[in-house]
Amino acid sequence: MTYPPPGGTPDPYQPQQPYEQPNPYATDPYAAPASGAPASGQPYLPPTSGQPYPPQAYGQQPPYGQQPYGGQQYAQPYAAAPATNTMAILALVFAFVFSPAAIVMGHVAKKQIRQTGEGGEGLATAGLWLGYIFTGLYALFCVGWIVLVIAAASSSGTTY
Repeated sequence: MTYPPPGGTPDPYQPQQPYEQPNPYATDPYAAPASGAPASGQPYLPPTSGQPYPPQAYGQQPPYGQQPYGGQQYAQPYAAAPATNTMAILALVFAFVFSPAAIVMGHVAKKQIRQTGEGGEGLATAGLWLGYIFTGLYALFCVGWIVLVIAAASSSGTTY
């Protein structure tokens, strides 16, 4: 049996020497070169005096009123809106159903809103306006219908 000459093909059963790899943590890849000019392909970062943020102990909370670095700023919760006056809602509904009732309910709702500070003043005002408008249109319709009936009754039967 012949053996390969020394320096030839290595024995596959013998341990291999590891490849020589550079240590990635040995140097800072983003550090500026000593000359002050950035290395090719590297962004220029100004020298810092240490860490960008002061170190905090694990689990330590910031003082009251301060947010942690990168923390979300929380807004104060909104105050609940005042309840809407029921009579104001009914005034708007009754403006389309029975408009004289909407006028009464609108005035009552506005008085209650002034006393209690409830919401719905716009609804009460809209109910009042629509109540007045629809009541006026209904009154004009009734007057016009009466005039039409009287005109028809006076003109019938007199011509031969």
